Amino acid sequence: MEGCVKDYLQKKGYTINDNALAVIQTCDNWYSNRIIEDFHKRKTVNGISYELNRLNFGKRCCSDDANLCEILEINAGNGEQAEFVKDVLSESEFNTQYRKQLEKTSADGTVACYIRLDNATFMDNGSVQGGAIKLNYVEADAFMPLTVENDIVKEAAFSGGSLVKGKKQITLVLFTQDNNGMYVAETHVFDDKGTELPDSERIVQLGDVKPFAVMRNAEVNNLDDMEGYGLPKLWDAIPALKIIDLCYNVLYSDLDKAEKIILVNELLCEFDNNGKPKLTPEQKKLFVFTGEKLPDEKGMIQEYNPEIRIEQVTKSFELALSLLSMSFGYGTKKYSFENNGQMTTATEFVLSRQDAMQELNRQRQEAVRYIQDICRAVMWFANTFQGRSFNLGQDILIDFDDSLITDKESELERKRNDAISFEIPKLTIWYLMDAYNLTEEEAAQLVEEKQKQEEKQRQQEEPEED
Repeated sequence: MEGCVKDYLQKKGYTINDNALAVIQTCDNWYSNRIIEDFHKRKTVNGISYELNRLNFGKRCCSDDANLCEILEINAGNGEQAEFVKDVLSESEFNTQYRKQLEKTSADGTVACYIRLDNATFMDNGSVQGGAIKLNYVEADAFMPLTVENDIVKEAAFSGGSLVKGKKQITLVLFTQDNNGMYVAETHVFDDKGTELPDSERIVQLGDVKPFAVMRNAEVNNLDDMEGYGLPKLWDAIPALKIIDLCYNVLYSDLDKAEKIILVNELLCEFDNNGKPKLTPEQKKLFVFTGEKLPDEKGMIQEYNPEIRIEQVTKSFELALSLLSMSFGYGTKKYSFENNGQMTTATEFVLSRQDAMQELNRQRQEAVRYIQDICRAVMWFANTFQGRSFNLGQDILIDFDDSLITDKESELERKRNDAISFEIPKLTIWYLMDAYNLTEEEAAQLVEEKQKQEEKQRQQEEPEED
């Protein structure tokens, strides 16, 4: 959170939750593969500074976690209403941004989004004319819950940076409720020096529909002073991530220094007129001369073959991966080196454990609430500022992408067996639709034709009456 934003909020009487921001920053450092000063920067026994190599496994974990909550379709109603919401989401690149936010939810615990009017005309009487409905996506460090009731964020502040004519600007938006429970939007803009721009303050009266949405990690947040924020999955994973980086560095170091060296007495070498040894390019890389002293016979040539601790490092990796799996709520085998050297990911493992599916379902419920809140806010803005009459009570359906956690062939076989066993035409229609990518009408026609053929054959096989 920018310093000017903190200063403004404190002057308004709000308390900045530095503890939550510190937790978020620590987790985001691991997600972004930044150098952790007190861990990655080290010194040898001789006092020489060096940095540990970083494997960036935190990013991999969050990316795999995000795969499980990707969506295929959002249906906000019928006809014009559904198309309008779809267009607004598309213009704000919702699919792309939502995928990023899924990762950040795992990493930092919280993401948010608020609705705004772009290029609108704000009248002196407080009314608003025109403007396109846009979505602003906010990460955890730019989000501050102001009022939280029953773990639901009722009021919040959002900040974000932008470039205007090459200069940085910071925008702060507060959504608060008046005595009647109606939302009020308050906007402030600061320049690159943190000074509020003249005439930037804008206050707009909204309605009773929350103009923002918050998505958090569904796991219960057990950290102190984190009201309104979700628990970052990376927080409990940090010890395991440290072990992984240490294992990686041991393996990296062993391989980096594993080149074979042959120590050779100079008495065994032929030299040219300039006093340089006559060696082939390969010999130059391999041979190291030990001087002209006359050692015993065994000391004339010695080999140096550093040990590569593959087995020991692999076992340590395996332990760290098990700890990482548990910290993400997927048992001990979300990530695991198999005998063939392959790794089992979350998307491959999730269906094999009931607890993993429960974890997934909880997070999907959180994602559903987030998307529904956004869609209802979009429709309220359309009704209020664009003269629409959309039904805010309409069910908003979200279809998740199950391709990564569903065995398509097994699912089709199950539907086929059900259709045969129960002899229900509708089940057969559904099977044909999925198996052959048919429309419902096409599948129904095929079923009808088959029924007619069977009826005709049955009549032909019946014995004629005398």
